[in-house]
Amino acid sequence: MPMPLERPACKCFQSAGESVIHTEPQDLEIDAWHQLLELIDRAVATGATEFAPGPALGWETWWQIVTLPPSIGRLTSVRKLMLYGSNLDQLPPEIGEMESLEELELYTSYRLHWLPYEVTRCPNLKSSLISTRALYGNYKQRHPFPRLQDGPDFLPEVTPMQCSVCRSPLASTIKRRWISLNIATDVVPLLVHACSKDCLDSLPTPPSNYVSRPHTGGTHLHQPQRGRM
Repeated sequence: MPMPLERPACKCFQSAGESVIHTEPQDLEIDAWHQLLELIDRAVATGATEFAPGPALGWETWWQIVTLPPSIGRLTSVRKLMLYGSNLDQLPPEIGEMESLEELELYTSYRLHWLPYEVTRCPNLKSSLISTRALYGNYKQRHPFPRLQDGPDFLPEVTPMQCSVCRSPLASTIKRRWISLNIATDVVPLLVHACSKDCLDSLPTPPSNYVSRPHTGGTHLHQPQRGRM
């Protein structure tokens, strides 16, 4: 299906100021959202091994979707998740429940700058296709990371119910950090919501040439030189 000339984009990296995380709410009343829910229900019922909502919905409808519903966690038979050319600005932590996921395609989803840490729970994920130039901290551009704050009142739109690391319920103590890790075939910035310092201390070591520790982002953060690998 040919893609129209007009496509979603953002201006996050066009100014030298502080970056901010997209928090555009998803309209849950539009037909596009209900059609997406029906596609997921159908894929669950048939045990589908591939899920590609864009071609199924059509581009104009697909671009009305800015996040996926938590019910994608029910797609436990899906091995290939095709989100090419989307208007997504975040993915839900329930992506970590997709236990059969092997391939994740997010190419030309230019508004998607990070993934939830929960994607590391997908044990079979081995292939990814991502527009890495749109990612926070990628070595080609070193786009700045938005500044994070701890506590329950910061960015409730993207805060999960459980700790990203140990799955304990998140209460008033929420520690948020960025960490860049190898996800399949790409190094991806991940957003961690941790319940404790112990969970933060258990995070893996980032690959070389990326910020070497979990961090809170912000304009003060020193990243390695752009273009070095």
